[in-house]
Amino acid sequence: MSDTAVPSVLFVCVHNAGRSQMAAAFLTHLAGDGVQVRSAGSAPADTVNPAVVAAMAEVGIDIAAEVPKVLTVEAVRASDVVITMGCGDTCPVFPGKRYLDWELPDPAGQGVEAVRPIRDEIEKRIRGLVDEIAPAN
Repeated sequence: MSDTAVPSVLFVCVHNAGRSQMAAAFLTHLAGDGVQVRSAGSAPADTVNPAVVAAMAEVGIDIAAEVPKVLTVEAVRASDVVITMGCGDTCPVFPGKRYLDWELPDPAGQGVEAVRPIRDEIEKRIRGLVDEIAPAN
C-alpha cells in the first residue's frame, strides 16, 4: 500500500495541549501505520497539560514528549478528515475534506480525575473512527 492510500486525520483544538493530543495518541496507538495522524491548535499552549499526560499514562500511552503545534493551512490541506474540538471559526475549511466536530469538555486547568472521562470518551470515538476509516487494522 502506498502512502497516498493511507487516510490522514488532523485533530484540532485551541491549545493542542489536551483533547487533540489524546485523540492523536489514541489513533496512533490503535491504527499504527494504517492512518497518518496530525494534531494542532489554533493558539497552541507551551506544553501538553500534565493531567492529560498522566491520564494517558494510566492507559499505557506515553505522550510526555509531545509538543503543542500551531495549526497550518498545509496541515488541513494534507488531511482527509479534520476533527475539531472546540476551535470554532479558526479552523480553515477546504472543499472535499470531511469535517467532524467533537464537542468535548476542555481539560485545561483540570486534574486527572476530571480528565479521565474526557479521555475515555475520546478513546470510544477514536475506536469508532478506526473501524470506519481503517477497518483492516
